[in-house]
Amino acid sequence: MKIFGMVGWRDSGKTTLIVNLLPELIRRGLEVSTIKHTHHGFDIDKPEKDSYKHRKAGAREVLVTSSTRWALMHELHENPEENVEAMIARMGPVDLLLIEGFKEHGHPKMEIHRPSVSRPLLCKEDPNIVMVASDEPLGEVSLPVLGLDDIAGIADFIIDYCGLAGGPGN
Repeated sequence: MKIFGMVGWRDSGKTTLIVNLLPELIRRGLEVSTIKHTHHGFDIDKPEKDSYKHRKAGAREVLVTSSTRWALMHELHENPEENVEAMIARMGPVDLLLIEGFKEHGHPKMEIHRPSVSRPLLCKEDPNIVMVASDEPLGEVSLPVLGLDDIAGIADFIIDYCGLAGGPGN
């Protein structure tokens, strides 16, 4: 399984890029999964659901399943957040795992940069960033820079960088 990350400052467009990129990668014959890191507390469950009641009653893990999908919710309680390696180990095998966030981790990444967000380029401090996608030209970057809307070009770069076939019958 190849791993490639997307990093950038808040509101830079990481999620939008991944959502636009996924259909292109899948069209090219790749099986792709994602991990999305968030710094915000979140809950995918709802108070009126039985699974929520199970968790609130103290269950450490609740697995919800149906004929179309399953989801495992694991309560951390007072334990620290697990690292990215632990999250990767939980994933099933695929051709490509895209990771949104986890700036500190050492996997190869692309930076999503919008000068209008008024934040510095991350690639100047992170040697694991191997390319940049931006909505404006970036003269001061020595890495490959592609337009945020160049989905085919970004897919080409990731497929090439990761050494994936990326074609029908992959």
